[in-house]
Amino acid sequence: MERIVRKAYAKINLGLDVLRRREDGYHEVKMIMQTIGLCDVLTFTRKAEPGIVLRIEKAGLDNGKDNLVCRAAEALFADAGISPGVEILLEKRIPIAAGMAGGSTDAAATLWGLNDLFELGYSLERLQALSVKLGADIPYCLMGGTALSEGIGEILTKLPGPPPCVLVIAKPDIDVSTRFVYENLHADTLAYHPDIDGMEAAIRSGSLDGITKRMGNVLETVTIREYPVIDGIKELMKAAGAENALMSGSGPTVFGIFTEEERARRAAEQIRERSLAGQVFVTGFH
Repeated sequence: MERIVRKAYAKINLGLDVLRRREDGYHEVKMIMQTIGLCDVLTFTRKAEPGIVLRIEKAGLDNGKDNLVCRAAEALFADAGISPGVEILLEKRIPIAAGMAGGSTDAAATLWGLNDLFELGYSLERLQALSVKLGADIPYCLMGGTALSEGIGEILTKLPGPPPCVLVIAKPDIDVSTRFVYENLHADTLAYHPDIDGMEAAIRSGSLDGITKRMGNVLETVTIREYPVIDGIKELMKAAGAENALMSGSGPTVFGIFTEEERARRAAEQIRERSLAGQVFVTGFH
């Protein structure tokens, strides 16, 4: 095999709670993760000379050793004890710094892609153990689908997929630092915690209404205070017929869940017309 193509799917958080800040500085979370149809595409091609070459079809992204794709490739090759040559082409479609695990899902696709390209035979569990050192979201991105995520994000429980729906994804023209959001979150004083257990039960019973009624993200308490446009997008989506709308991850991306595609597309058009977000997509769960 000389070449292989992998899709790297974005994620949203249907529910995100932060339980406490641990002594090591990490935050203990409890959240429901969900992959969606929006994805990056990575092409892996063997080359004769050893080394990793990353090309990115988007201006302004670093393609050097610090890129998570390169770090994932280096970690896998080091663990396998090999030094092959590979060229990686990344077609970037997922918004950057958006709370959608764009870098983590690219790293996950890299681990799977190179595992297949070089016939390494790694299992999901082995790749997850390797990847957690690179980023807390990568073990989930390796698995994808619907999952309960606990600990710092590395303790995963696979869940059945939720009922189909239509999603509107809107990323305002701002970049949010995940570190800033978590550093300014005071988990011990939060007045509200989303019902993650109830959402898990709703997912297992196949109730979209039960899911949307329990959507919540405690990180909104920090991010919306800094960037009120996020709340504006949420309210527009709900006024346009969304069952509910929520910020994903640390933001600033907002997603709305719709049961009718026509209403979803109309909401997306309204967001564009009002210049509330530079990147707007209509998609679904994956």
